[in-house]
Amino acid sequence: MNTEQTSPHTSLTSPLNLVGQFLIAMPSQQGDAFERTVIYICEHNPSGALGLVVNRESEVTISDVLTKLAVVDEMQIQYAAHSTDSVLVGGPVQTERGFVLHSPFKQYAATIQINDNLGLTSSRDILEAVARGEGPHHMLLALGYAGWGAGQLEDELARNAWLNVQADEHVLFETLPREKYDQAMRLLGFNAAMLSEQMGHA
Repeated sequence: MNTEQTSPHTSLTSPLNLVGQFLIAMPSQQGDAFERTVIYICEHNPSGALGLVVNRESEVTISDVLTKLAVVDEMQIQYAAHSTDSVLVGGPVQTERGFVLHSPFKQYAATIQINDNLGLTSSRDILEAVARGEGPHHMLLALGYAGWGAGQLEDELARNAWLNVQADEHVLFETLPREKYDQAMRLLGFNAAMLSEQMGHA
């Protein structure tokens, strides 16, 4: 995985396209920076891949960000905090930059359409909408992203570093970050604890 900026923006289609899927770290990644991570893949093509870690919380909340950036006057903030209000640690690339994964899809100044229902936005206008109470129904705000160069993700999959499964929006948006790893494993029919034990005896 890269820790430097990647730009996998092309119109080409990769033979293996994991857009809209969860990457789930295999238990063999114990002690690794990506141990027990769940990554939502936003882009994947021959130039590389881009995703957000969706189960690592920072100590910052969305409410903190709206206030600090003064996207609107503090007294006018209409955002209602909730249990998944934490800003996420999205990955090791561009850690000072914010990315909003949101549903339903809507075009903002800098939005990538992932599918019919989801978008990834990196422009300030979505935060202004959120502050006014006009933001998307579901959203995750992350700082940084996870990036792979050409062929890197495919190589990691071939080495069994990751499991992959079609993402579930309930797990993505409505499950607490600390519970997402186990819930994502269950989408594959696995129990994370049992899988770890089995690999330990392999």
